[in-house]
Order: sequence, then C-alpha cells, then structure tokens
Amino acid sequence: MRTGLFYSIKKWMPLLQLSFFFNASAQEMPNTDSLMQIARSAREDSIKVKALLVLSDAYENNDPEKAISYSRQAVTISIKSGYEKGIMSAYRNLAYIFTLQSRYDSLMHYNKLVYEMAEKKKDVFNMGVSLYNMGEGYKYLGDYEKSIDHTFRAIKILEGKGYDNIEANLYGGLQSTYYKLKQYDKSVGYGLTGIALARKNKSDGILIVLLENMGHCYADMKQYAKAEDHYDEAILLARQRQDKINETICYEGKIDIALNENRYNDIKKYADKTMSLSVATANASGICTSHYNLGLYYMLIREYNKANEETLAALKIARENKLLEHEAQILNHMSIISAARHDISGSIEYAKLAEEINNKIFTDGVAEKDAAMRNLYETGKKETQIKLQQATIRQKNILNYFLIGGALALVVILLLSYRNYRNRRKIQQHRINELETEKQLLATQSLLKGQEDERSRLAKDLHDGLGGLLSGVKLQLGAMKGNLILTEEHGRTFNNALNKLDESISEMRRVAHNMMPEALMKLGLQQALQDYCDSLSESQPFTINTEFYGLEQRMEASAEIVVYRIVQELVNNAVKHSGATTILAQVIRQDSNLSITVEDNGKGFETERSGSLKSAGLHNIQSRVHYLHGQMDIQSSPGKGTSVHIDCTINNNG
Repeated sequence: MRTGLFYSIKKWMPLLQLSFFFNASAQEMPNTDSLMQIARSAREDSIKVKALLVLSDAYENNDPEKAISYSRQAVTISIKSGYEKGIMSAYRNLAYIFTLQSRYDSLMHYNKLVYEMAEKKKDVFNMGVSLYNMGEGYKYLGDYEKSIDHTFRAIKILEGKGYDNIEANLYGGLQSTYYKLKQYDKSVGYGLTGIALARKNKSDGILIVLLENMGHCYADMKQYAKAEDHYDEAILLARQRQDKINETICYEGKIDIALNENRYNDIKKYADKTMSLSVATANASGICTSHYNLGLYYMLIREYNKANEETLAALKIARENKLLEHEAQILNHMSIISAARHDISGSIEYAKLAEEINNKIFTDGVAEKDAAMRNLYETGKKETQIKLQQATIRQKNILNYFLIGGALALVVILLLSYRNYRNRRKIQQHRINELETEKQLLATQSLLKGQEDERSRLAKDLHDGLGGLLSGVKLQLGAMKGNLILTEEHGRTFNNALNKLDESISEMRRVAHNMMPEALMKLGLQQALQDYCDSLSESQPFTINTEFYGLEQRMEASAEIVVYRIVQELVNNAVKHSGATTILAQVIRQDSNLSITVEDNGKGFETERSGSLKSAGLHNIQSRVHYLHGQMDIQSSPGKGTSVHIDCTINNNG
C-alpha cells in the first residue's frame, strides 16, 4: 500500500512548461541576481519576459510563491506588448507550479487558455503540450479515460515533428496513467520507452519522474529491490538538481517498501527526511504526510501516545489547508490508534467524523473521484490492518477492540442511514407543502375569475336590463308630462321625480361601469385606468397624477382585469382614508415584469400597529397580487403619507 497520504495523486509526471529561453539543470542555472537585472533593465519586453520565466523555473520547486510572482509578471508584460509566445509560456509555468500545490482547477484553466491561443495560431507545439498537460490534469482528477485520450492526441500531434526532447514526457504520462489503472505491464512498457528517450536526450528532469514512477510500479508488483534501485537513482538526480519535491516523493516510496519489509526504523528515518524536505518547500501536503507516517511508525512500535501526537499534528495541518481527503484518512487512523489506547468512545467519534467528511466529498459533486479514492483507501486500509496485526500478534485484546470498533462503526452507519431517511421525509413534506400552496393559489385564481365573471354578468344585467327599463320609464313619464294638467306644486313634484330618475340611471351606469369598465374591454388597461382616475378626481379637492408606461401591448384579459382592480382599490383607499391633496398612480411594464405604485401625501399610519393592514380591501389586493405571482411592500408613517409598491409577473396576450 501507499503509506504516504494520498501518495499516488501527487505529481506523477511534470507538466510541460518548457521555458524556451533556458532549459538546463539546476546547477547550470544563471545567477539569479543577473537575471533580475535583465528583467529590470532590458529594453525589449521579450527579453524581460524570458528572464522572468527563467527565474520562475529556478524557484518553482524551492520557493513556489516567488515562482508564481515571476510568472505573473511575465504574463503582465507579455499582454501589454502583445507577446503571445511569452503569454503561453508563462501560463504553462503557472499551471505547473499550481500542480505542485495540488491546485488542479488552476492547472486546467491555464492549459485551456494555452490550447485556445495555440489553436487559433495553428501552433502545433503548444497545442500538443497543452493537450498533454490537460491529460495530466484529468489524471489528477481521476478521469483516466480522458487522460489517456488527451495524451494520445498529444502524441499524434507532436510525434515525428522534431520534438524529441519532450517525447519522454508523453510516454511518461501514459506510464503513470496505466499504473493508476493497475495495468502494470503497460505501465512498465511505456515507462521503459520514456526512460530510454530521457537518457538519450539527457532530460534529467523527466528522467527523475520516470524513475520514481517505475519505482512505484515495481513496489506494487512486490519487486522491492528493483523499486529501491529506481528510487535511489531518482534521489541522486533530484539532489543534483535541488529538486526537493521529487526527492520527497521518492523517500515516501521507500517508506512504503520499508513497511512491507518490516523495516520500521527505516520508516522513521525516511519520514524525518520527508519532513525536512517538505518544510523547506512549504509543502503542506508533504508535511501532513510526514506527520502521518511518523504516527504510523510509533503505532507499529507500540508507542501509542507518540503515535497519537504525530497523527493529531497531521490532522491539524489537513484541516488548516482544507485537505479533506487527507483529513478523512487521518481520522480513520486516529480511530485505530484510539482503539489501541483503549479509548473506545474516541475511536467511535473519529470514525463518525471520517464518515461525515467522506459524505461531504461525495455530495460536493465528485462522486467518481470519491469512488476511486475509496477503493484505493479500502485496499490500503486492509493491508495496513494486516501489518498491524502481524506486528502486534501477541496482544490478543487488540483484535477484540477492532471487532468492537467494527460493530460500533456499523451502529454509526445505521444511525447515519436513519438520519438520511429523516432528511428524505423532510424533503417529501416540503414538496407536500409546495403542492398545497399551489392548490391554494389555484383556488385563489378560480375565485378571482369567478368574481370577475359575476361582476361582468351583473354589469351587463344592470346596464342592458335595469338600465333599459329605467330609460323606458323616463320616456313614458316625459310623454305623460306633456299630456297632464298639473298644479304648480304637483308639477314641481313631478319634475323632482324625473330628476331623481335621471340620477338613478346615472348611478346605475356608474356602478355597472365600476363592475366591468367598458373602456377596459374596448380600449385597454391604460385608457381604463386613466378614465377611472380622471372621473374620480373631477371637481374634487385632490389631484390624481398618473404615469403609465409600456401598457400599449395588450395583456391577457384576466391579467388586465386584476391589475385594474388592484389600482382601483389602492386609489380608492387613498381617496377615502388618507386625506391627501395629491395622489400618484403609476403602472410600468417592461417585458414580463410589471410594477404598480400608488403614493399619497396624506396623514399616513403606523404599519406595525394599524389594523388597516388586515382589512378586507387589503386582503383582496393581496389575493390579486398572489394571482400575478407578485410581492407587495407598504411604507407609511404618521404625517408622511403612504406608499404601496407591487412587483409582479404577467404574460403577453396570445
């Protein structure tokens, strides 16, 4: 198994940053002071960019933040001067550095930018390099099918085009991908091809990674002697190039071998080495892994307190750096240590926390990656348990604790399953509530439609039926007046009766008009509202100002009626209750959005205390607002008037 935490998802193959200005080993690197001088004083921007990129190369493994800063300076200068070659090279550098920090989203982002630029320019080299780098990115993310596809596309583009110096990278990428798929024969075959190409072209950087990957492969094939030979050669080259990252990875591989061969003192020695290298490069993941491996060492030699101390240190770093997958594995290891220390409650608690984190990783949308990592984790856990049982065979009680821990873990799983069941019940209840709300809305819509239909019927009956009868009576009485001889007093009474009849006819027509305004049906919402406001303010001590925009296009008849009723009720309330001298009625429509505002400068009221907010009229307005899927806001205070604003959604007619 891999004792290093998530050892297999670290940098397997270097991305192809390939600085075009300088490509040599670390000991041949030009003096950084002279490079800084070039970056500051060179007249040509391209020379400044190249110097900054070489500085980035020099610091990428030992001081990543400084390397990022130099690459970003190169991007800024290249963009200002339109130096596209510099932009692409700087993007490749950034992608590589971010990969060392396990920031794979940045890796994919910058390589996609390079590919898009290269494709437009038909730049075969950068197209191939960015495809290869994206293939490595997909590998880190656990999508091996896409990784292999992108790598073979890169080989198709670059092979035979004179880029012999990077062919080793391409085959190295396939080597590590097939290793992850546990197809060791293919991994060894592509690895040997890559190593031969790297030796031929004296590409020590890629040779280091190919050697360490070959070490991983041989270790999994249990050919430990071959594995250590490859690790040792890679460590020697890494030291010559001051490549502390790859040196760390090789030592973690040697920890794996030492564990399998029961060389526990070597585990301690190599873990101390990875700790010093990781601290020097500020590699949080490496420091976390080193504490974890030291905890494993102390566990194996039964110094459980020290094991607990080191593993807690690993847990602290994992949480500070949000290394969720590391944290989950550490918590599981803490569960085992707690069981060994006879702390059963602690063991249960750590197992529960580990399960919660694994659930979070799953629900964050990385199910496939999670499944792959769980498979690796479960395999590794079983092998670790075998080693621990072999090392502590004389302590019979530990086996009992493992069995108890397993039973308790099952209880925890059952509890979590019950919690999931309760969550599903809550979701179902929420859906039922939504359906009930929809049912209430439909009932409201049906009620409003029924009210308007009844209003329309009554308006027609009043206007056509009762109105016609009253007009006929008026004509008959008028005709009778000319044929009757009346005293002066009776004549006045007769004329008063005719006048009252005229007033009754006018009042009946007004009521019919309010119930279903004829202008609304014939001329539309805007004209109907304007007529209503004009008639209401005629010969009155108050003024109604109107602002109507976007109402030229007709809406559905039901929507127009509802909007008319809302404005009618709000304006009527302002006239009756506010004592205002000025009232504003505003209706604005933009696409499917409609806003209604009615304001007055009247006496106002305290909205929190006033019972008017619960009146029947306001309840009717609220029902109509819900019908239009809207929201209503009322602002008022004593002496400062009242403002009612409604936002809602309407549909076009037809």
